[in-house]
Amino acid sequence: MTISVTTRFLLGAAAMPVLLGFSVPAAAGPDDGQETKVKLSLDASARARIEAIDGQFRPATSPDDVFVSFRTTIAARLDLGDFTLGGEIVDARGYGERDKSSVKTTEVDALEPVQAYAAYSFHDVAGKGDTLTATAGRFSLDIGSSRLVGRTDFPNTVLSYLGAMGEWRTKKKDRLVVFWTEPFSALPDDAAGLHHNGFKFDRAAGNMTFFGASGTAADVFDKVSVELYGYRLIEEDRPETLTRNRRLSTFGTRIRRAPAKGQFDFEAEGALQRGTARATTAANDIKDLDVRAGFGHAEAGWTAPAGWMPRVSVMFDYASADGARDSYGRFDTLFGARRADFGPVALYGPVGRANLVSPGARIEAKPSKRLDLMAAVRGLWLADATDSFASTSVRDKTGASGRHAGTQFEARARRWLIQDRLRLEAGAAYLAKGHFLKYAPNAPHTGDTRYGYMDLSVSF
Repeated sequence: MTISVTTRFLLGAAAMPVLLGFSVPAAAGPDDGQETKVKLSLDASARARIEAIDGQFRPATSPDDVFVSFRTTIAARLDLGDFTLGGEIVDARGYGERDKSSVKTTEVDALEPVQAYAAYSFHDVAGKGDTLTATAGRFSLDIGSSRLVGRTDFPNTVLSYLGAMGEWRTKKKDRLVVFWTEPFSALPDDAAGLHHNGFKFDRAAGNMTFFGASGTAADVFDKVSVELYGYRLIEEDRPETLTRNRRLSTFGTRIRRAPAKGQFDFEAEGALQRGTARATTAANDIKDLDVRAGFGHAEAGWTAPAGWMPRVSVMFDYASADGARDSYGRFDTLFGARRADFGPVALYGPVGRANLVSPGARIEAKPSKRLDLMAAVRGLWLADATDSFASTSVRDKTGASGRHAGTQFEARARRWLIQDRLRLEAGAAYLAKGHFLKYAPNAPHTGDTRYGYMDLSVSF
């Protein structure tokens, strides 16, 4: 009921454009002698995308597919001095996919209020100029590199959480985030509901709890930031929802120097994962396995000081696999994003943070303020030949198909047709399948994978 009431409030607020973008002084109280500034702002966007894939890498899926999707977002924010009410509605729909399409809830979720929250900001808590913001309600999360807790723009839908969060920021841009939440599960999640853009509110079922903390020192030395984080995920079966009963603790660190003109930059991130989990979600699988998993990412680059400002970088990614018989070793990426590291998702997305060994290189350039370009290549190997590779679901339990999964090529171009308002984006990926993706027992015999997409986005 709280979500629906908040949603009606936001829609009603949207009908008052006269207030948008203005700060309106409220009447001063009899004792405080100060005015409270009231500001109502509204942001909206719409995106249309067409994408196609051929040479499917997933088992038991249509060998080729075409998907047309539309995403509309409306976000409202009411600031009453240090008190804030906010909300966001996302409508994500898709059309034209095949009956055995790989389209999932990351692409289709009709008319969902993904945010509805209240927040209050305290100032000068531990030092002059710092701010502590306490938030409660339903909200999205994007922390650090987004590899474990992220909100990225490429997927149509938005992960959201019900709970509370505290965020402390200093004048030097140091940051500490602490949160306790129940993640929402996107609905409908059945093939028929997705295919017909069925409407059903998402649910925080109460069988999953996700909490943790992340602290970042923004400038430890020479513009290098250091982040430390720890997350805990606890889930359990419910009559209507079978899970792997994950009880995972993930601890990690990240060190980074951001790209800058004429400068070398670098990033290194690694995490260890411990706890217990079951191998499957089957009702008769009641054995809790000890989890011993981890992932690592390393990257170094250089940006030219003039011209198109090209940035050339090399990177390496590793994620553990489930090769042991008395424990579980496959890394769980939690609620992380993949697009920035591993290429497009949606109909594509073979690469993920599990059973992966992958070196690569990338070049990025900005010929103008309106245009940016990117091209990348990655080699793909399995960390363990007996586990399924990354996000493909292709597996050879005997290990006889080897460890070479293939080579991925990717390219992207983005251009603002109207600066900060209308943008066109086009991209493509080519997966030259290696021995494993060609000859593993359940690998589809569809040849190399070809994928392309085009977006048109407008912001208001």
